[in-house]
Amino acid sequence: MTTNLRATGGLPPAFTAPETSSFLDFLSAQAPDLLPSNRNLPSVEGKFEAPHGTTIVAATYADGVLMAGDRRVTMGNVIAHREYEKVFPADEHSAIAIAGTAGLAVELVRLFQLELEHYEKIEGTALSLDGKANRLTTMVRGNLAMAMQGLAVVPLFAGYDVDKGLGRIFSYDVTGGRTEELGFASTGSGSIYARGSLKKLYRENMTEREIVTTAVQALYDAADDDSATGGPDMTRRLFPLVALVTEDGYRRLEQDEVSAIAQSVVDGRHTSPNGPQAPIL
Repeated sequence: MTTNLRATGGLPPAFTAPETSSFLDFLSAQAPDLLPSNRNLPSVEGKFEAPHGTTIVAATYADGVLMAGDRRVTMGNVIAHREYEKVFPADEHSAIAIAGTAGLAVELVRLFQLELEHYEKIEGTALSLDGKANRLTTMVRGNLAMAMQGLAVVPLFAGYDVDKGLGRIFSYDVTGGRTEELGFASTGSGSIYARGSLKKLYRENMTEREIVTTAVQALYDAADDDSATGGPDMTRRLFPLVALVTEDGYRRLEQDEVSAIAQSVVDGRHTSPNGPQAPIL
């Protein structure tokens, strides 16, 4: 029996069937081989190194939430890329940042963006922030088989909750386990140092300038102790990527804005190499 493609605008009937608002469910039914989790990986003898993204941080502040990441991607002890982007918009009021296997992480981000856009087109409204975080849980869990082979993807997700009027942060482990973080979060190879810096400097209801400076300080501290994390590169004019999500939506700071703050951080380290000191009490 011949399918009447003219009746569906040239598309196969599956593309117009009112089945699901989930793009992942649709892809699983129509082209499951396109999902990263369904790919058959070749056997590898000996050590295999894939490019890995490193440190990312997120923090809430007075107007919403910040997300930032360094630019370095490593492959073993080699710097594979100096200008990688690890912070992306998920939709109008949320952002996602990636650490782990770089290629798979970017693919996960693109699928997640499609998932949220597809839902909004089908349902006529955006998912709640909790709903978005739940969808990302499913996607991270779907990559577990690859994670067990060393190809892990560990994102941070953050957004402005329009219902509650505040910024919120969610972290994940390789099994898809989700945790809502209070105040700030970090992940990646330099996360332990970035988190220590954030614990020292973070305050509730910081201004935009203050929270951006705090994030740059945290990434500087991570780069200071973790060789896989790249600090501000004043010679090449490479600086962390910083995005803010507020009631007005997602906004990525221009590099000129970040460079001015990075310059002040680097200048301050000339006299205080360990960075600003928090009061004891």
